[in-house]
Amino acid sequence: MLGFGVVGAATYRILDQHRDELEARAGARIQVTRIAVQDPSKRRDVEVAAGIMTGDASEVVEDPSIQIVVEAIGGVDPARDLISRAIAGGKHVVTANKELLSTVGAAIFQAAGEAGVDVLFEAAVGGGIPIIRPLRESLAGDRVHRVMGIVNGTTNFILTRMSETGGSFEEALAEADRLGYTEADPSADVDGHDAAAKLSILATLAFGSTVVASDIPREGITRVTAADISAAHELGYEVKLLAVAESEGGRIAARVHPAMLPKTHPLAAVRDVFNAIFVEGENVGELMFLGRGAGGAPTASAVASDVVEIARNIVSGGRSPLSAGYARVAAIRPPDEAPVRYYLVLSVADQPGVLATVAGVFAHQGISISSVRQEGPGDQATLVLITHAAGEGRHQATFSELESLDVVKEIASKMRVEGTSEA
Repeated sequence: MLGFGVVGAATYRILDQHRDELEARAGARIQVTRIAVQDPSKRRDVEVAAGIMTGDASEVVEDPSIQIVVEAIGGVDPARDLISRAIAGGKHVVTANKELLSTVGAAIFQAAGEAGVDVLFEAAVGGGIPIIRPLRESLAGDRVHRVMGIVNGTTNFILTRMSETGGSFEEALAEADRLGYTEADPSADVDGHDAAAKLSILATLAFGSTVVASDIPREGITRVTAADISAAHELGYEVKLLAVAESEGGRIAARVHPAMLPKTHPLAAVRDVFNAIFVEGENVGELMFLGRGAGGAPTASAVASDVVEIARNIVSGGRSPLSAGYARVAAIRPPDEAPVRYYLVLSVADQPGVLATVAGVFAHQGISISSVRQEGPGDQATLVLITHAAGEGRHQATFSELESLDVVKEIASKMRVEGTSEA
């Protein structure tokens, strides 16, 4: 094992305490013989066998007696070098490292294919939710059109608290921090970086072509207000941070952003730190995978299952299916072309003809308005609109044109709408 933090320690506990059951399932004894950590002398909650801790990772990746390496370090470096060395030495690898796979996954899987070893990563997305194998194997005979999910537990907890209490983003973030759901720097979660990394893996598996995280436009939840969520409730929606990937005409569109979902959509009911991935297939229809998306125990369960699968392969002389999607570069559809719907709140002058002027801007850009509501007395009024599906680029051009109008004081809020019959 490389690393012995929350996930590494929980994985060791499973492999140690359930060794007899795992042996029966794998057909071989699974034994942890070496654990590389920064400080072998550090006191830990989990007791390990004497003499297996080392401060030198080379003792793991270069030991010829070791057949499987579990990477539980995280981040791109030094994990990339250590995994590459393990593969070059003929070792199979299990990792939960979404950052690594979403950036250099193609190179890792190419090396694994050339070396004839497995690289499994069920825990990289959704913690303990089994989603990687279904996309890679169970749905191999179908054509997946769309993957949409809540893949970050921290942001889902924050939005859940804002929805339930009417509080602000800052208040909900502070509660998440008190409960230990955030990192020291929460930006990877609340700015959408974590969700984009996970979406790149899901999209690559679903559509059979490499999608890297840097190609995914993302928007976090820091600008979501209590007023946004209150308005969503009035209209019959919930606000969620969504990771969305679609394939059409051989091109892939992927994005991460907060969105309004109809309360009747299955993802709208996903609360607190739970994750869920909604898959739409050509023949299978709609599937949803739900569970705890983070935490040491759920993630370690997925890691242990990968270890068992590799052990079975070693016994049988077989191989797990290669992640073939990483061998091809995806044709990415420009973000401006992606069809989206928007919820929009405009602060406008309260005078005759304003609604007609605003509607004219939408018509000029070729966007149809699904619903509109005007409210508020005085010298200013509020227009609340929801559009029909149209290209992201046309929506952005519409927003720019609206901001140039004298009768529009400001665009007070805008948010995409997902999960309807149009999107």
